[in-house]
Amino acid sequence: MRQEATGTLDVALAHTRRLLARDPIMAIEQAQEILRAVPGHAETLLLLGEALALAGRDDEAIAPATEATRRNPRSPHAWRLLGDLLHGRERLAEADDAYLRHVEVAAHDPRLRRAALALSESDLPAAEPLLRAHLDDHPTDVAAMRMLAELDGRLGRNREAEELLRAALERAPGFHMARYNLAIVLHRQHRPAEALVEIDRLLAVDPDNPSYRNLSGAARGGISAHDDALSEFEKALQGRPDNAAMWMSYGHTLKTLGRRDESIAAYRRSITLCPAMGEAWWSLANLKSVSFSAADIAAMRAALADERSALSFDDRFHLHFALGKALEDAGDYEPSFRHYVQGNRLRRERIDYDADETHDQVDRAGAFFTPAVFAARAGQGCAAPDPIFVLGMPRSGSTLVEQILASHSQVEGTRELPDIQALAHRLSGRKIRSDRSLYPEAIADLDPQALRALGEEYLERVGVHRKTDRPYFIDKMPNNWAHIGLIHLILPNAKIIDTRRHPLGCCFSNFKQHFARGQNFTYSLVELGRYYADYVRMMDHVDAVLPGRVHRVDHEAMVEDTETQVRALLAACGLDFEPACLRFWETDRAVQTASSEQVRRPIFREGLDQWRYYEPWLAPLRAALESGLPGRFSGAL
Repeated sequence: MRQEATGTLDVALAHTRRLLARDPIMAIEQAQEILRAVPGHAETLLLLGEALALAGRDDEAIAPATEATRRNPRSPHAWRLLGDLLHGRERLAEADDAYLRHVEVAAHDPRLRRAALALSESDLPAAEPLLRAHLDDHPTDVAAMRMLAELDGRLGRNREAEELLRAALERAPGFHMARYNLAIVLHRQHRPAEALVEIDRLLAVDPDNPSYRNLSGAARGGISAHDDALSEFEKALQGRPDNAAMWMSYGHTLKTLGRRDESIAAYRRSITLCPAMGEAWWSLANLKSVSFSAADIAAMRAALADERSALSFDDRFHLHFALGKALEDAGDYEPSFRHYVQGNRLRRERIDYDADETHDQVDRAGAFFTPAVFAARAGQGCAAPDPIFVLGMPRSGSTLVEQILASHSQVEGTRELPDIQALAHRLSGRKIRSDRSLYPEAIADLDPQALRALGEEYLERVGVHRKTDRPYFIDKMPNNWAHIGLIHLILPNAKIIDTRRHPLGCCFSNFKQHFARGQNFTYSLVELGRYYADYVRMMDHVDAVLPGRVHRVDHEAMVEDTETQVRALLAACGLDFEPACLRFWETDRAVQTASSEQVRRPIFREGLDQWRYYEPWLAPLRAALESGLPGRFSGAL
């Protein structure tokens, strides 16, 4: 009899589920009939709540949904429904509590459990369809939103991740993990001030949380508050003294502040705690002045070869880059190159970069930014002369130029500022990567007030990085070469410096450099060659339509005849010569780029021809350069 009754109940429940979609009124009646026979049945209460909601009777739906959570507190579906109902009635604090309970029990959902397992194993292709299907069925599931945002973040889709996290937090503002993820995503998008707003909210709830302190340190470094960042990392390490990643972050800030020996000790501490931590090994290599011992090289090789260890994807490619540098320093160029190739190959696998898009953007910029466009807008924009843009290719000597200029009493060095790129992105109108960009053509619709407002907005945005009252400051974002037309129109009195280096030397220096973020074109010799050619093509166009607007610094000339080049650079910036600019290595300031240690010593020429040791393997790079601008580099290649 019991089996027959159970079977009858299952049939009735299945019938109620079918009615939900096509006739919620009938589903209500069916659920109520079941509850008369089986009072307090949790699943039926849930179905009744859903049916009432579908019928637009949310106020009535809250009671059965609440009772469903009481009867089965491990039901993620019941807590999510209750959260949705309370949120819809603007009972926001109660909705927040319900959503948080949903998050706690979300692991009981079989599909989310499978997605979580795939995420933990970095099987993103398996996790993504599970999460998207789940959100198609349950678009208000804040736990699934956070998980998909985490996946998007791992794939570099930070804007998509931000949208998901903001949607989750709108429903569940107490969802601390989602807020922590949002802070990370904002930090990755070079929006540290916004990230700190979220971090400070988290710290107000849990001030001793080492993870929050660690992220706070990273974000404060992002607004150039490096001493505050160091303090935050020290607090984080008090809570987790055996955390290898936090020691590494601490080392990064010490490096930025020029405390080289302490940064080395922090990186070594990280490696002691986690010998296979590839990023810590690479951080040592990236100092450019650390000599690896035979024991170090053996340890890195052993970490790569140990099939029993669960070596992460990130550890693996970092170890290849670090071994490439260690073997280069040892003069073992062929195995060094093999490791550089393997590190770049792995890194490229998870990077979203399209060389054709860069080429097309240069084509469009060349077509739009004509002498007539500039003549029609002469005298417009923001007249402030404050910025000095140092741009060009990464690894082209730009940090050296920045350090020279920052040694002048009238100039403040800041960092690679993302704000011009952010303004260009906004003008593009793109919400997701597949959208067609409206930039630069959208500039045609900007009136004089709009151009001036953009220039003023840029100055306001970068103000957080200004720490002195010097009249001029440097923006050293190399990729701003793609936006010189925009810079000229919104900041016509800004100075623009293009740092140029031998194409093979510059491109190969990028190939052997792993960048923590950005510069996605650097992980393929072919794409590097194409990018360098597009950069030169853009600069040739600027020289033609705005003759004399850009001052070019040839890195090889700077090394061979430093004083002549420094005097010309200062003159181009309207600055009087100061001897301190020739003794730039004595300037005490924070430097965050890969060349931070190199600019803390006098100019040396040893690295100029380092690429020649790898010349036998650079044919793909040569071909890409020649194909990008036929005949343009024939003398250099």
